[in-house]
Amino acid sequence: MFLTCEGTFGIVPATMDYSGEARPGDFHAGYQEIEGINLGYLQVNGTQMFALAQVLSDLFKDIPRTTISKKMETLKIKSRRCDLKELRTLKAINSVPTRAVKCSLISKADLEALCTSCKSLSPRR
Repeated sequence: MFLTCEGTFGIVPATMDYSGEARPGDFHAGYQEIEGINLGYLQVNGTQMFALAQVLSDLFKDIPRTTISKKMETLKIKSRRCDLKELRTLKAINSVPTRAVKCSLISKADLEALCTSCKSLSPRR
């Protein structure tokens, strides 16, 4: 797998079939700054998806995980399990530890809602 970087944005080349079309299930990876923290993401089917592990460890590090879980439940935020290819890509861009065997993804829209909901819980930066 090759990872190319253009500035602060990395792209994992989409797998192409012989007709030049990207196959379904392909995705791009990159970085986005949210709340002053650079988070890696996967662009899957037009939706930015962030690794929940990185969100919890970097963005919400001062908030107990049980509190975040309750907020997600209240906001009806669902995460989805990433597949092996996605996991390998997240490892390559350092969004999850290399020893990770599974990972959950959360959409950008859900992440923004969670950030808004948790604003009052974290200390000011």
